[in-house]
Amino acid sequence: MRMLEKDEEEGDIQVSWQDQENINTFSKYNAKLQDLEEAYESKKTEKEYLDDLAMELELADEDEPVKYRIGEAFVSLSLEAAQERISKSQEELDQEIEGLKTQMDEAVEKMDGLKKVLYARFGNAINLEKD
Repeated sequence: MRMLEKDEEEGDIQVSWQDQENINTFSKYNAKLQDLEEAYESKKTEKEYLDDLAMELELADEDEPVKYRIGEAFVSLSLEAAQERISKSQEELDQEIEGLKTQMDEAVEKMDGLKKVLYARFGNAINLEKD
């Protein structure tokens, strides 16, 4: 924390109902963005694991069954069936990741709009940046 310089000090700024609504909305988008970023990183990691698994299965023996996890149980599948399931899972994850990216971009766009409004109204008296 730091003290404001004399020329940075603002007088008492009245916060209107609309200002408070904008601040609350910004806070909601900020929390949503953090949740989306966590989900995005989790899905990205899961995708990397599936990519590694797909590469490992390319080296597997075609005649031996592959243990494939479905829920909490393992079933024996042919190599081809396991590769198809992994490919389908990769496509689904790609779609989920793109959806999360889109939601994150929308949240950032809305937050940027609110930042402009709030900084125009409050100047240095408000801090909306991540530390």
